[in-house]
Amino acid sequence: MSEQVRIAFVGGGNMARSLIGALVRGGTPAEAIAVAEPNAELRALLARDFGVAVHENALAAAARAAVIVLAVKPQVMKAVCGELATGLASTNPLVISIAAGIRTSQLASWLGGGLPIVRSMPNTPALIGAGATGMIANEAASAAQREQAQAILGAAGTTVWIDNEDLMDTVTALSGSGPAYFFLLVEALEDAAVAQGMPRATARALATQTCFGAGRMLAEDGEPPTVLRERVTSPGGTTAAALEAFAHGNLRALVAGAVAAATERGRELSEKYS
Repeated sequence: MSEQVRIAFVGGGNMARSLIGALVRGGTPAEAIAVAEPNAELRALLARDFGVAVHENALAAAARAAVIVLAVKPQVMKAVCGELATGLASTNPLVISIAAGIRTSQLASWLGGGLPIVRSMPNTPALIGAGATGMIANEAASAAQREQAQAILGAAGTTVWIDNEDLMDTVTALSGSGPAYFFLLVEALEDAAVAQGMPRATARALATQTCFGAGRMLAEDGEPPTVLRERVTSPGGTTAAALEAFAHGNLRALVAGAVAAATERGRELSEKYS
């Protein structure tokens, strides 16, 4: 990121903190970042840990900013945009939203129209630099502004552009909520091993490292998951027996139903907070 680009975060919660930390570690000067956060304790921690300027008021943080990252809950987004609208008319910054369910058209309407907007959905592994983020830009965003958004969000992990905004609800259901599905699987593996008599600490260590190693193989090997699964599965062996049990329980249908439910909830949020 250029040192001339001033970035303002509106909201200083966990996701904003992870992005700020990634940017600072990546070389963005702390003095190029401002944060608006109503919670005094969070403001103090951000200033102490990263050396960024902190403000209680959103407009104060957004003054002179070329990029504004909206990192607030969906239920307060309309009010926050209304607060910012008058101050952004003359500066025309790039606006990046990380709120679930809020569409670019809604943001444009609340902010006064005409602004370049990138809607995104990061996930919590961004806290350790291993996030996955889906993004879509409105027509007002230039190629250079798309690159700016990708540089900011990509500082905390992998980024993917989405062409159809309707699919952003699926992004939310897949990668936004996905870490919770993964943690549930690890919980279930741990509990199953404990039920077989294994000490919980041992079960957790083995389940955690197994899932970590499998994920790393998937990321680095280049083969699709189907091929990697088949490599591990010997006919008539222990893995085959476990996979048959998953099939009998209709695991794929359960996962499809879960992702569909989360996708629909994203659409409901968009309607609820419009």
